[in-house]
Amino acid sequence: MGTTSTELPILVAGGGIGGLAAALALVRRGFRVKVMEQAPEIGEIGAGIQLGPNAFHAFDALGVGEKARGRAVYTDYMVMHDALDEYRVGHIPTGEAFRKRFGNPYAVIHRVDVHLSLLEGAQETGRVEFLTSTRIERIEQDAQGVTAYDQKGNAHRGIALIGADGVKSVVRQQYVGDPARVTGHVVYRAVVDKKDFPQDLQWNAASIWVGPNCHLVHYPLRGGEQYNVVVTFHSREQEEWGVREGSKEEVQSYFQGICPKARQLIDLPKSWKRWATADREPIGQWTYGRVTLLGDAAHPTTQYMAQGACMAMEDAVTLGEALRAHDNDIAKAFDLYQRSRVARTARIVLSSREMGRIYHAKGVERLVRNELWKGRTPERFYDAMEWLYGWNVDNCLADR
Repeated sequence: MGTTSTELPILVAGGGIGGLAAALALVRRGFRVKVMEQAPEIGEIGAGIQLGPNAFHAFDALGVGEKARGRAVYTDYMVMHDALDEYRVGHIPTGEAFRKRFGNPYAVIHRVDVHLSLLEGAQETGRVEFLTSTRIERIEQDAQGVTAYDQKGNAHRGIALIGADGVKSVVRQQYVGDPARVTGHVVYRAVVDKKDFPQDLQWNAASIWVGPNCHLVHYPLRGGEQYNVVVTFHSREQEEWGVREGSKEEVQSYFQGICPKARQLIDLPKSWKRWATADREPIGQWTYGRVTLLGDAAHPTTQYMAQGACMAMEDAVTLGEALRAHDNDIAKAFDLYQRSRVARTARIVLSSREMGRIYHAKGVERLVRNELWKGRTPERFYDAMEWLYGWNVDNCLADR
């Protein structure tokens, strides 16, 4: 399982953010790549996402830093308010001192624009082949490589395969077969034009309103011409993991009792997408011979740490660095990649669960939450974030 064969590509299952980031990292190590995406075109759905400094370190390492920076909106601060009484729970400046501390900014961006930046970078290399309407259903391995079979029975041959096929990964199902953990938390997402967005909430900030069993998020997108609106609540129904159209009536039924300022948010969107969320228990093994997992296929998480896309890009960069460290020896590189990522991404999954509990606190626990960060200086917030935002290409490997 040694060095590169120039004849065969590395196969990547999935053409989302993780798959494209992996393709870029692999091309930079001299490999050809074949990306197989089950959708009819390489694209992205969704709304806004948040980007910590670690995401920009990853963009730079993948060679698309300028593209992503040109599409992002740079926030002045992050802020948390209590949705019942408008009490300001925490305020974290993300200006010059933040950038100096972490070497990169905090930003918000449309998910489509992250995907587009990576896609353009991959297309410009001329070394990435894209296959659409191609769903991998089964993988076989031998001493020389990997064969992936799609839904039409076609065989795709490569020297290795990266399973970047998302939260419902077929690759993970074949090698791990573990169940999803459905949270019962439902997320509604929408994008609202600036002209329709309340002036008293047009803050250049990643803003969250936290309430009993619910929360609301808003921030600007696309140069401030649009605003991302996200609301989350604990469902009364028995939920199944998936996405569908939402209804205004359902959203409004969950947000009785919150303050009028925050309540404006749920009356805005003309249409909503509804996500019933899930994660999986962290696992210690992602690599199975010439196959390894990446992004949501490896560590699906809830949204409370705002790190899903960031972690997928970190994975890709780390995979590339592991290949560099072992001169493209796939067996050694996949092992180093896994050892470098398992604990960090598990911490994200577990921290996200805990953050969801903090956001949705009620009764006395809500009062504790509101006292948590009283009087905390920006520097103390930055110290607490060091483990997360201090990641970069120079410290990403376990052996460094």
